Amino acid sequence: QVQLVESGGGLVQPGGSLRLSCAASGSRFSINAMGWYRQAPGKQRELVAAITSGGTTNYADSVKGRFTISSDNAKNTVYLQMNSLKPEDTAVYYCNAVQIRVVLGRLDYWGQGTQVTVSS
Repeated sequence: QVQLVESGGGLVQPGGSLRLSCAASGSRFSINAMGWYRQAPGKQRELVAAITSGGTTNYADSVKGRFTISSDNAKNTVYLQMNSLKPEDTAVYYCNAVQIRVVLGRLDYWGQGTQVTVSS
């Protein structure tokens, strides 16, 4: 079982920056990928950015060029640097970790979520 602890959300003005962090712990199995999803009121949860253990990244089109995902594999921690924030980035951001197990297949773990509000 993987536990995910998020930090770094808050209120920021349009054009500002925030950095989210997510630390994973609790499993003896390797984590294959980590990422960030977000869910705005009345909308479905969507992928924001993800990074594999090998360093391959994937971004939603809406955040390309503004957000950067990075990781510290030794610490099982993933970061999301968010720059040039827009009001439409307002959402609850959830950390996600993925394990690919031989018998169980893909396992997804979720953090509790952290609120990001972009408003003047």
